[in-house]
Amino acid sequence: MNSYLSSNLKRSLDLFISILVLPIAIVLIALGALMILITNGGAVFYSQNRVGIDGVEFKIFKLRTLLRNATGDLAGMTKNDPQIFFVGRYLRRWRIDELPQVFNILTGDMSWVGPRPERPHLVAKFSTEFDNYQSRHQALPGITGLAQINLPDATPNDTVKKLPYDIEYVSKADLLLDLRILWKTIRAIG
Repeated sequence: MNSYLSSNLKRSLDLFISILVLPIAIVLIALGALMILITNGGAVFYSQNRVGIDGVEFKIFKLRTLLRNATGDLAGMTKNDPQIFFVGRYLRRWRIDELPQVFNILTGDMSWVGPRPERPHLVAKFSTEFDNYQSRHQALPGITGLAQINLPDATPNDTVKKLPYDIEYVSKADLLLDLRILWKTIRAIG
């Protein structure tokens, strides 16, 4: 087990970045919520159960980017999905839809860097398909991660490609790797 993943250093980094980002995040979340209300109406936030560290479920929070009647297990998982409404495309492009996850980080359910959390039914499916799938749950799930910077458009259907990056992160994670992943994420958004 990689001791950095549960270290005070990693938690301190998460809290430091969250406190730094929080004022800007609140403004952007409020603007995004307003744009959702004006253009699409309905609920502005979206929550869903995801599987986190040690297989424990938690609720993830996002700004809603899909039409109110969106259906299908992979709804919104591809860049050009017609179920993503107009403003939702921009919220996703600039990753503003992910900003409510800062609160998941503050509560300790997530980290800035780690394997992306997946839905429970997909975790159950992938755990039977891939012998080492559960090893990715040795780390807190992250807003960004090694798989995200290497495969930015990957969907759950690409788990066979993403899993090696998640396993590599769990085994090699340290402060320098987290900082490199964060820097590459910032550059990709800009």
